[in-house]
Amino acid sequence: MNATTTPQTAAPEKTHLKIGFVPLADAAPLVAAKLLEFGHAHGLTLELSRQPSWAALRDKLITGEIDAAHSLYGLVYGVQLGLGAPQTDMAVLMVLNRNGQAISLSNRLSAALAEHGTLPRALAALGGKPVFAQTFPTGTHAMWLYYWLASQGVHPLRDIESVVIPPPQMAAALAEGKLDGLCAGEPWPSLAQARGVGRTAIRSGEIWPDHPEKVLACRRDFVARYPNTARALVRAMLEACRWLDGAGNRDEIAQWLARPEMLDVDAALIAGGLSAGLPASMQFFEAGRVNYPHESEGVWFLTQFERWGMLARRGDYREIAQALNQTALYREAAARIHVAVPPAAAARPFVDGRVWDGGDAARYVDGFDVRA
Repeated sequence: MNATTTPQTAAPEKTHLKIGFVPLADAAPLVAAKLLEFGHAHGLTLELSRQPSWAALRDKLITGEIDAAHSLYGLVYGVQLGLGAPQTDMAVLMVLNRNGQAISLSNRLSAALAEHGTLPRALAALGGKPVFAQTFPTGTHAMWLYYWLASQGVHPLRDIESVVIPPPQMAAALAEGKLDGLCAGEPWPSLAQARGVGRTAIRSGEIWPDHPEKVLACRRDFVARYPNTARALVRAMLEACRWLDGAGNRDEIAQWLARPEMLDVDAALIAGGLSAGLPASMQFFEAGRVNYPHESEGVWFLTQFERWGMLARRGDYREIAQALNQTALYREAAARIHVAVPPAAAARPFVDGRVWDGGDAARYVDGFDVRA
């Protein structure tokens, strides 16, 4: 490295990257980065690799079959802790989007809720143990579903049966009467409603306003071995997220996401889920406010793992998040393309009125009446 070259500007050590994704509307940054070749300006060629489920994506990340991925935030933390998979040191490079998920109820449950007024009464009226689907045990959808159910007085570990279904199979399972409810990312809740097989009960951004959702993840040894590549990848994805905020660009990317090799869903339905005009709408950039990997947000997932009995209490949550979330690398990459780093994550009330301020994790968990 010569005297005028810095780590931020040095050429990437690895130039061809295989990036995994699961077919969801919030994979839009990856699709935009590939189609518009944002990687080329940063010395990268990106190859997208569609995965059938989050478990498949996780396994290929762990084995190195894919270099990085569009991933559920909680999935990365689960792998780090060895929950349901071999423990592997992971890295969160950036947040790809906020909001954009929803909980849908079957028509039968929606009608019961309208009749009985509260969710516990509506579920009791169904007869039998209700079945709700989410997409991965430590994933964001499980966390949104459990949090909302608990806020409604329903214990998610006792009062329902929770099952894992890949996102593209959700609407069909609801149509077949296998489910009473589900939590998934767009366009699958909208597809259920459009087909008349379910109704959207609440959007995830109403459960936790402007919550982090998908992240750009990789193994930590990838960052150690290819730091310039990791910075270049963050820059390319930030360019894609910034492009998605441009007028008309979400409608354009919806046309590409609709293709059979991507989501294979009507473009208008995808565009509706991507619309910036929706309540609690999907966010991709907003001058960089969306993308910074705040450590406090990572700690929140650890508090929920503890809350639901996946993790015994421990005192190093902040240290885990500091090791996982690559904040220094993100700052270096963002500065190179003049993306501002936002202030600390805003503390906004959840659906139950509680606020997570990133402070005392043990006290926060102990404050929940409904927990394992």
